Amino acid sequence: MQYLEQFVNSASTALWSYILIILLIGTGLLFSIKTRFMQFRYFGETIRLLTEGKTKRRGISSFQAFCISTASRVGSGNIAGVAIAIVSGGPGAVFWMWLIALIGASSAFVESVLAQIYKERKDGAYVGGPAYYMQKGLKSHRLGIFFAVLITVCYGLIFNAVQANTIGLAFVNAFSLHKELTGILLAVFTAAVIFGGVRRVAQVAQVIVPVMALAYLLVVFYVIIQNIEIIPKIVFHILENALGIKPAAGGALGAAIRQGIKRGLFSNEAGMGSAPNAAATAEVSHPVKQGLIQTLGVFTDTIVICSATAFLILISGSYLGGNFNGIELAQTALVSQVGNWGTYFIAFCIFLFAFSSVVGNYYYGESNIEFFHSGKKTLALYRLAVVGMVVFGTIAKLQIVWDLADLFLGLMAMTNIYAIIRLHPIAIKAFRNYQKQKKSGRDPTFYAEDIGVWEGADCWSKIT
Repeated sequence: MQYLEQFVNSASTALWSYILIILLIGTGLLFSIKTRFMQFRYFGETIRLLTEGKTKRRGISSFQAFCISTASRVGSGNIAGVAIAIVSGGPGAVFWMWLIALIGASSAFVESVLAQIYKERKDGAYVGGPAYYMQKGLKSHRLGIFFAVLITVCYGLIFNAVQANTIGLAFVNAFSLHKELTGILLAVFTAAVIFGGVRRVAQVAQVIVPVMALAYLLVVFYVIIQNIEIIPKIVFHILENALGIKPAAGGALGAAIRQGIKRGLFSNEAGMGSAPNAAATAEVSHPVKQGLIQTLGVFTDTIVICSATAFLILISGSYLGGNFNGIELAQTALVSQVGNWGTYFIAFCIFLFAFSSVVGNYYYGESNIEFFHSGKKTLALYRLAVVGMVVFGTIAKLQIVWDLADLFLGLMAMTNIYAIIRLHPIAIKAFRNYQKQKKSGRDPTFYAEDIGVWEGADCWSKIT
């Protein structure tokens, strides 16, 4: 186990430090320029589209697709991950989390539009994602299978162990509950949802996501308002540490950048190839509609929820002393502001955050298993494996779980970025088609042939 930990940790650090930072920022900037920073210009349109219902009965609604992807995005990374970033990279890491979200939203847009264009109808619903646009757009079935296997292992198994690990720590701190018992209880809840299929996942997600986000934000905003006079000082502290303005921060600048981008991506998943699996399931009249909605998921995750956690920790100052790790730091920070009940509240929030991620992550694995091997026995084995990893995650050592997640995250991101860079001209054409119709006062509708896509987009063909 010791050698495995050393390998995973070194491989993960190398991937993030030397490849992913350049790839993620470069790809995000490329797409932002190509779309003329649509993530800002179309923000109001995105809010309007979120309430748009289904046009037919084949898929799920835009809001449900948004909730599934947000359920996966909003998890332990929004609390424990932010705490780890601040401890490891200092306050400056928060700035780099913001930056990767603002730039990365365009990557989320492109990958989600592509997922919509190349989706398929199956058993009365839609399925799609990177594996599908790799097979149909790039004409590479092998690359599609490679990605499908990666995301199934990464999300369905490893990432769910990460979420369970955080729940276990939170419940130990709050209730002195044994991790083994926590794992069993969480496994029972997980099984009850995932054995019901994608529609039950969507129904659970659309209830949990708004409730958990609102409850957490209300409490943290209360803390922020109570300390409003020091907020400008905290913002300046973030900036001076992020940009190396403060001399003492000079040596820590690299750590701030690396931790901010690493935890920012882990949290909002922009460009990673996960959210497109949910985006493809929505029933919309134009692929760009779901692309715009997915940019909102990035903003909600990082700019709103991650920032709330960051300000809570920085207000408390608890990151400056003690030997806290992840969720324990967030619990200590809230207790210092509201009293002992803060420990229980964070435990409740992390349960909802992480459990929503577990069911969202499960769906990503299910949709990709169906890409390379359809069969009830295989799906049943996968569901059992997910439940098993939930139990394992609650008792595993924290660092090895997080490092494994980072390693697989890097492999996934590089594979997906390669695909969306090659296919992005198709998404840009779809975006321009959408803009043209909006300018003429129409509710945009889409036919693949209108942008020169003649193969692989059967759901959008004029012929069918």
